[in-house]
Parts: sequence; C-alpha cells; structure tokens
Amino acid sequence: MKPFTFLADAFDVTTGRELGERARAAEDLGVTTFILPDHLVPQLAPVPYLATVAALTERMRISAFVHNNDLRHPAVLAQEMASLDVLSHGRLNVAIGAGWNAPEYRMVGIPFDPIRVRQARLAESVAVLKGCFGPSAFSFSGEHYTITEYDAYPKPVQQPHPPFFIGGGGRTTLELAAREAQIVGLAPRILSGQRPDPASLTWAATEEKLDWVRAAAGDRFADLTFNVYPSQWPITLTDDLHGEARKVIDRMRERTGIEMTEHEVIDSPHIFIGSHDRFVEKFSELRERLGISSFLVGSLDELGPVVERLSGT
Repeated sequence: MKPFTFLADAFDVTTGRELGERARAAEDLGVTTFILPDHLVPQLAPVPYLATVAALTERMRISAFVHNNDLRHPAVLAQEMASLDVLSHGRLNVAIGAGWNAPEYRMVGIPFDPIRVRQARLAESVAVLKGCFGPSAFSFSGEHYTITEYDAYPKPVQQPHPPFFIGGGGRTTLELAAREAQIVGLAPRILSGQRPDPASLTWAATEEKLDWVRAAAGDRFADLTFNVYPSQWPITLTDDLHGEARKVIDRMRERTGIEMTEHEVIDSPHIFIGSHDRFVEKFSELRERLGISSFLVGSLDELGPVVERLSGT
C-alpha cells in the first residue's frame, strides 16, 4: 500500500504572512501538498498563492486543485507551471481538469461547451503541456490547439515533467488520467443544472471509476496514486455519525429528489463526517480496500489530528 498523503489549503487567507504561517503549520503537521482551487470567485489566484507557499516552506509540495483548462492556453500554463517548479526546487504537481462551473464561464463570456468538447480540449492540452516541458522544440496540430516549432522555457526541474494530477467523474476524463497522469482525482459527477449526482458519491460508484482507470491504465495502474475529496457537505467533526448522515440525506433529497441511504452516506469516499477515530478508520479502509491513499482535508481545523496520526504511514 502507498503511504497516506494529505492535501490542505488556506482558501480564506488575505495576507502573505497569514498564508506563510498556515502553510508552515501544515508542513510541520505532515501535510504533503498545499493547494488552492482555480475559480473566478472571491479567492486568491492560484499561481501567486503557490509561489508564496513555495517560498515560505521547505518540503511541502504545491498544486492547484485543479487548474481549469479553459481559463488559459496550455503554452501559457506550461510557462507558469515550469516557473513554479524551478522556484520551488521541484515541488510542483501539475493539476488540471476540463472545467465544470458553468456560471463562471457565463460571467466572463467564455463559452461553456458540451462536456465532450471540454474533455477533448483537455486531452490536447495535456499533450501540449508535456511537449512544452520536453527538452527541445516541438509541434502539435489538434482541433483546439496548434503549436509550431515551439521550444518552451523555462524547463521544469522535475524530468521528464512534474507529476500530473488529472481529476474527473466521467469515464472519458478518468481514462485520460489513467493514460497520462501520475495522480488520479476521483470526483463526483455533476448533472444538468449544476446538481450533484448522488449515485456518483457512493462507494459503488467509486469502484466503477477505479475499474475504468484500471482498464485504461494497463501496466501503469499499480503506479498510480488515487485522491478523493469532500463534496456536497462540509467536513464535519461529530460523534453523532448517523444523525449527521440523516442531515446529508435530507439535503441531497431537497437538491436532487434522490434518496440516499445512511449506509451510502457514511461509506461515501466523498462525504467526510464523523469523529477523529472514525476518520482514521475510514481513510484506512479506503486505502486497504480501494487503494485510495490521498485525501484533501481542507483547512485542517477539523482533521489536523487525523493528519498527524496517519501522515507518513
């Protein structure tokens, strides 16, 4: 089994000093990677945030969670990512996804294309990024991007490229991750109207996603790291596990009209509720039975003691 790795963030910081304090505290606790989502909402931009974290820590890796491919041309993103890898002395993960938050697209006038178009664009972007990280000039001709004898600089410290983190909830994106990524993010699917798909939150759905990855990865499968993150419900520290599960059920019924069971909620790899002991038990079970060893734990307000107990084991 792979050792546990933990991703944390400081989403709400407003100063560099505060970001540095929280990042160093996370590093001391055993957090593996400090992250920030990539959204056009009230938050800092990920690239300067990650550069600040890299400058103020020594060991912890840095990563978006995850870059929205549609917000940047991949050659521009490649230069930013390679620069971060150089400045952090090789501590960067390149995390990228197809984009999913339709209201953000509408607010800034970017077309929110059908998912198959966004997935195809993401696949081309990964090819361009890897070409940019390569040792010499390259060309690429696709439906969405064209590169002609471009020798990108700087080159990343990590060769042939920094680890790629590709996340998604649909089969096409997960098959891309299986072929191209080192870290695979298992995400819930989003239905029309930005509604969550309750069925995609379950243990059974996660097993299905892992089967898709296994079939597409072939011999690569054993080397992949799998990540999950809390979704649709905040991380909740409680001794009343079943009572909290019933709150989740009620909320999901209101949003989707679909009734989850307590068992589905409690076992869900994407619903983080329970006591510290329950989290230790759950993360250990996910690693042992599904091979999931990477967990996003947020600001550490709730799960700091769990990270401290499990980090490095």
